[in-house]
Amino acid sequence: MCLSLSCSHHNPIACIVPPYMLRVLALRGDPQVAQMARTLLKHDELLRQDRAAHTSPAQPESALPEADPDLCCPDRRIHDGEFRAALPGRLVRGEGDPPSGIPDADMAYDSAGQVFSLFAEEYGRNSLDGRGMPLIATVRHRRGYNNAFWNGDQMAYGTGDGKVFQTFLELSVIGHEMAHGVIQHSGGLIYENQSGALNESIADVFGALTQQRALGQEVHQADWLVGRGILGPEVNGTALRSMKAPGTAYSDPLLGQDPQPWHMDHFVTTTDDNGGVHINSGIPNHAFYLFCNYLGGRSWDLPGRIWYQALQQLNNPMATFSDWADQTLRTAAGLTGVGSQQVLLLRRAWKLVGIAV
Repeated sequence: MCLSLSCSHHNPIACIVPPYMLRVLALRGDPQVAQMARTLLKHDELLRQDRAAHTSPAQPESALPEADPDLCCPDRRIHDGEFRAALPGRLVRGEGDPPSGIPDADMAYDSAGQVFSLFAEEYGRNSLDGRGMPLIATVRHRRGYNNAFWNGDQMAYGTGDGKVFQTFLELSVIGHEMAHGVIQHSGGLIYENQSGALNESIADVFGALTQQRALGQEVHQADWLVGRGILGPEVNGTALRSMKAPGTAYSDPLLGQDPQPWHMDHFVTTTDDNGGVHINSGIPNHAFYLFCNYLGGRSWDLPGRIWYQALQQLNNPMATFSDWADQTLRTAAGLTGVGSQQVLLLRRAWKLVGIAV
């Protein structure tokens, strides 16, 4: 999510706005924007200090419920933060309740249902933990808050300041943040370096799948953007990230150039952003995009199933990109047969981003 400004490496607070973006704003922004960015960076540090361990082991595939929507129903609990810091805030819409009349709350409710539906109906998973955990969310978190995050128990969404960000209630963002909960409850991926970039990438993948499924898009119809429309009206950019063309989501005098690479030749070695977890995630993101476009059809079908099952089978919280590529290939072979065209195309996708397995 974030998309993330993190907490502990094992159990990060997963935020949508990466810390390198905030540091650029703190350096280049006008006094008001710079102060906002510094405040967010301090807030993230407090979240890191306060965060308890949440990672739980992955469940075997056989332990997950069948994909039966009658037996696998969401339990959404949407709260109004009323622009305060306390979580979760005032409950304004529970499961089955009529619309609250608060647009942000109703958007969060509907979007949580879309994410739940993806995992339940396509992959047989009952909520984020596989056991039916409530989907708790807070909208209107803090005043002018320029972020959204998963804290291990719930989602929280700011409204933006209207200048740098204008909303965080966008389906790919919501899907991304909630997918961090699925990753957390599937054994987790250490939130630093390549395993952390995989954590971010897998969350981006399921955010994109949620959006494409909700819109009924095939792979060639999708824009493959994460966070489309959340940037402010004067920012020169379309989204936070592009899976189709990493490094092109924005190019702005204030925010700078989108730093994501698409190939291992341009892998960024840095101590910032927990070792570049939001930057280098562009590489596995692009591999997934390539694989989907080779296959055509719907991304949440075979490609999504491979990524989901590979996450359940990985059992390696410090996995590298090569480890993940190898796991996806083994999963694909189990689903489609060793030497199948799908396996060959997936291997080609990994090779084209510089990962040979």
